Formats: sequence, structure tokens, C-alpha cells
Amino acid sequence: QLQLVESGGGLVQPGGSLRLSCVVSGSNLDFYAIGWFRQAPGKEREGVSCLSGSGIRPDYADAVKGGFTISRDKAKNTVYLQMNSLKPEDSGVYYCAAKRSNGACNFYRQDWYESWGLGTQVTVSS
Repeated sequence: QLQLVESGGGLVQPGGSLRLSCVVSGSNLDFYAIGWFRQAPGKEREGVSCLSGSGIRPDYADAVKGGFTISRDKAKNTVYLQMNSLKPEDSGVYYCAAKRSNGACNFYRQDWYESWGLGTQVTVSS
């Protein structure tokens, strides 16, 4: 069974950076699309970014384009979300999710994903 564990969250000042990690165990990343999602207090969970199983087709929500970068380390079976130029509105719990797929990823349909991590808290505040 696939398991996902997020880490790397924390408190950072506006304009700062964080790198989140999603360690995947139970299968090889090549077979899975990975998505990153976030949920701010009082708001619905929203998609942020995703990466296909091939690792060559990243996609980003408009709100994070130019500031966030998704990548992966196959040797570590880990997907990263590098977050730069953080703003207070980027605060929330960040989740990674996986879907067995050999096609493009998507972050618009949360119900498309099969496995989820428990999340890591990101707080952007001065």
C-alpha cells in the first residue's frame, strides 16, 4: 500500500522560502502522478502543483506560478515543492497525494487522487 509523508513546513517571514518533501513508500514514483494541495483555515483545500509519473510534465496553479517549483528525486522516491517569495496567503496545511497514472497529472480534481499524506503546516508571517 502506498504511503506518503510530508515534511519541511514551518514558520517563515514573507518573502522567505521553504522546501517541502513528500516521501513515497510502497511503490516506484515512475508509476504515480503526485499532486500538492493546501488548505488554509476556513477555506477549502486547493490544488497547488502536480508532476506526472514521467517527471517531465509539471503543472502549477496560477497563484503559485513563478514562485513554486515541483521536482523529484527518483533515488529517494521523494517529490519536492520549492516555495520562494512566500506570502501570508500561502499559509496553510500542505498535502501531497498520489494517483497511479502514466499520463498527465492534474490538481483540479482532488477525488482523482488515491493516496494522501497527513500534511505539513506552513505559516508565512512576520
